[in-house]
Amino acid sequence: MKDKLIKIVRFCGLGFLEPLIRLINGEEPKKNATNFVKKALFPVFSIILFIGIWHSGANYLFNKEATRKIEKAREDQGEEAAIAMQACIKAGSVSCQPNTLPSPAQVWGAYLSLLDDHRAISAKKDEFAAKTQKINAKRAEKGEDPIQYTGRPSFLDQIKTSIKTVFAGFLLAAFIAIPIGIIIGLSSTLRSSFNWLIQIFKPVSPVVWLLLVFMIIKTLITDPDLDKSFMISFISVGLCAMWATLVNTSMGVATVDKDFMNVSKVLRLSVGKNIFKVILPASFPLIFTGLRITLSVAWMVLIAIELLAQSPGLGSFVWEEFQNGANDSNAKIIVAMFVIGIIGFALDRIMLTIQKFMSFDKSEVA
Repeated sequence: MKDKLIKIVRFCGLGFLEPLIRLINGEEPKKNATNFVKKALFPVFSIILFIGIWHSGANYLFNKEATRKIEKAREDQGEEAAIAMQACIKAGSVSCQPNTLPSPAQVWGAYLSLLDDHRAISAKKDEFAAKTQKINAKRAEKGEDPIQYTGRPSFLDQIKTSIKTVFAGFLLAAFIAIPIGIIIGLSSTLRSSFNWLIQIFKPVSPVVWLLLVFMIIKTLITDPDLDKSFMISFISVGLCAMWATLVNTSMGVATVDKDFMNVSKVLRLSVGKNIFKVILPASFPLIFTGLRITLSVAWMVLIAIELLAQSPGLGSFVWEEFQNGANDSNAKIIVAMFVIGIIGFALDRIMLTIQKFMSFDKSEVA
């Protein structure tokens, strides 16, 4: 039972629980207790320290901005205005609060506010669906499109949109990069011929790719019913992020053990069988490393592309809150920052888990 639990926590990336499992089973108490403190309690302490520094920094900036506002009121309108401003700030009035770095408590409050907002929007959607159910049923019988809810999306809806966009871009990147990487990797002549193109386009900014894709999509797609913003976003993401997979696939194919290639020649395998039975299995670790990097890059550039393209998603949410300038806008931006980081971490963990599963490493999955 103990060994199975240890294998499960290792496979799931929860290795910090291994010393605790061993400690509960009475295995080397002193050693495992020390390891548990290092692997689990120290990270918890670092989180507490981070929150403490953040809270102190937010209070310092709040007090500095409050002092500046009071002094400005004194200079412009006199002592009575300064006293009134000080009283307003102490009372917590929204109209005069310093708009600076939010504290952890304010960010948590903004997170709860976003959840409440999502529940309210979901209720409106359900109410709209109930009202239009009969009408949409009649429209479906006539072959007409249903009436869609056109209200603003909630924060969780924008998260779902961003995840959908990044996976579409990731699949596009893999669809383009892996076949081209295999073709280039099979020929040293092709590698040297196209290396200049890879090296030039690989560092191109997401802004440039976005503008290029926008020009092409605007010209080619004229159907008003198609979601052009989604197409522009995921194609830009795919083109920005595909280069790591392309380079790693080419390198993996080019470095396949010559003994494997000699065996395929002896067996007289066709080109297709040679690729799928020899080259791809041998180069899979490098290809998958490229895919992990591609997914991480795709998630990073997605936020910038959504922000620039004003397409629905987390990037658009951050930009709207920045332009909004409301008293809780900064706190909502910090919430989005944490969500972006957590999702990026989760995507990397998912790819790592899939890689472990696909690698058939007995020490990890047996």
